[in-house]
Amino acid sequence: MGQSLKKLTPGNYEEKKIKQISPIVEKYYDLHIGDARNEPTLAEFYRAVSETVEEINKKLGNTQFRITKTEKLRQAYEEHHQGKGRPLTREEFEQILKEVIVGTGFTGVGGAKDTLIYIFGVPITSLFIKQRLIPRAIPNEFFIPAITSVTVFFLAKFNKI
Repeated sequence: MGQSLKKLTPGNYEEKKIKQISPIVEKYYDLHIGDARNEPTLAEFYRAVSETVEEINKKLGNTQFRITKTEKLRQAYEEHHQGKGRPLTREEFEQILKEVIVGTGFTGVGGAKDTLIYIFGVPITSLFIKQRLIPRAIPNEFFIPAITSVTVFFLAKFNKI
């Protein structure tokens, strides 16, 4: 019992997310900015941030971070990048990403909507199919909860809920 409660604590959840996000940030920093000898242009920097956020969204699943407007990104860049004319450091890139992601927020509605569609849609659809093919083979009192439980099990198995 105590072990399952440990999984639900916010600190543990945050640590897992940070462990998942850190390699992505490092990879895209090295890919786009790391080997540059001078300061990246705004277009290069915006592309690096966009691709990093896109990869974070793929990795995290339901939580979808939004990309900020160009003006806000420019302000964050000017605030955190200390030396003009020199390359952007990894720490500065991480700070800018953190500010942009936290400042813009995230949309979790898409994942929640999908989950609700699965939880209610799959049992209703399977009930209609069952009623059409074999209406009296399995009572509805057992069939609907069983299909709903199986749906929730698979959503949990595939980390959708």
